[in-house]
Amino acid sequence: MHYASIFISDVHLGARGCQADALCAFLKQNTCDRLFLVGDIVDGWQLSRRWWFPQSHANVIRRILTAAKRGTEVTYTTGNHDEAFRKFTQFDIEVGNIRLVDRCDYRSVDGRRLLVIHGDFFDSLMVDKRWLMHVGDVAYNAAIVLNIQFNRVRGWLGLEYWSLSNWLKQTTKQAVAFITHFETHVSAYCKREGYDGIICGHIHTAVIKQIDGVAYMNCGDWVESATALVEHDDGRFEIIEFRLDGTNTSDN
Repeated sequence: MHYASIFISDVHLGARGCQADALCAFLKQNTCDRLFLVGDIVDGWQLSRRWWFPQSHANVIRRILTAAKRGTEVTYTTGNHDEAFRKFTQFDIEVGNIRLVDRCDYRSVDGRRLLVIHGDFFDSLMVDKRWLMHVGDVAYNAAIVLNIQFNRVRGWLGLEYWSLSNWLKQTTKQAVAFITHFETHVSAYCKREGYDGIICGHIHTAVIKQIDGVAYMNCGDWVESATALVEHDDGRFEIIEFRLDGTNTSDN
């Protein structure tokens, strides 16, 4: 498939849970005029603790560079896990067809003005309790590693992939309340600033919805769910959940 734009976020290259092979396959099978990397593409937090960057993760970077070389406009929007890049955004850096920014305005095919930003700016824990976010990150990655082993056994038994973290987010009241607060806070900001909608990541929950007249779109992630947000040539947005076995699902 070829799309007007593809938006991906929270890849977390350098982390054990990154579904790099799936992302490489997705980028090989799907092309676009504009590719937006909406933060946390590289997991600097993990790499600063222990360097681990296998060939499959390097292949993702090579695939993105190849797309840029072939004419795709690539915009890299920084996130909290790759915040080390933020010190360079003030210089309006552009290398080839790759632009590095903290946030950007996007004009959709149907003319809507959308804010593209990772989303940690709207997370109160990132602002007030960064230490707690780092502690939570260690626990989260431990759960992801456990989930990988668990699903390896499920695969031997012929069972489908099951995400522990997604299950916890959907069933724990505190997690549901956090996601709802995040989405409402983001949408209220966009309404105040005159945006028609927002495209973000950060909370690893892919969705397209309307909140108080604002189009809220989250790309999801490539750790738990392997999702991308795409814009068709007719202006329609869609969430693609990619699977290596070809049984992809969509939501719009």
